[in-house]
Amino acid sequence: MSQQYPQNQQPQGWGQQPPQWGGQPPAPKKSSAGKVVGFGCLGAVALLVVLGVAGAVLGGTDSGDDAGGGVLEVTASPSAGAKEKAPAPALKKEEDGPEGDVKITACEVNSTTQWPSASLDVTNRSSKDSNYIISVEFVDKDGTRLGEGTAALNNLAPDQVSKETAQGLTQVEGKISCRVTKVTRYAS
Repeated sequence: MSQQYPQNQQPQGWGQQPPQWGGQPPAPKKSSAGKVVGFGCLGAVALLVVLGVAGAVLGGTDSGDDAGGGVLEVTASPSAGAKEKAPAPALKKEEDGPEGDVKITACEVNSTTQWPSASLDVTNRSSKDSNYIISVEFVDKDGTRLGEGTAALNNLAPDQVSKETAQGLTQVEGKISCRVTKVTRYAS
């Protein structure tokens, strides 16, 4: 015995719910989480910019002029078996400012990679802990720039010496010179 329903009719409780059982669900409440995250990121970026500007204005750099520091020459050939070094020439006068804090102790070209590097002695002659950014260029005998390297160090105490390397990543051949092009020193 089976129950028969008129065509296109179903027993009560099957199929669609009658409208009185809740109708459309309420719209979800709008969340402000996106605004909070967005403005939080914007605030963090703004804070970094403000701190950077304040550090540049208040800390500044106590560099004198951009005159180069020491110059050191080295000869490199592709068939050289070892690193070649040349003695550092004597400077005519001790430089003032951060340029005088940096001395080139060796100018080398790696025989395997042909990458130049400058070994540096950095002495903090200021009265405060200091950070340094040192730029070195590698030039050929005609003065043509073949590459550059950078050394950076943080929190060097007054009168403390640090041995650093400014590494170039451009392959070079022949006789080259290493020159300090810029020294930036600022209080830590």
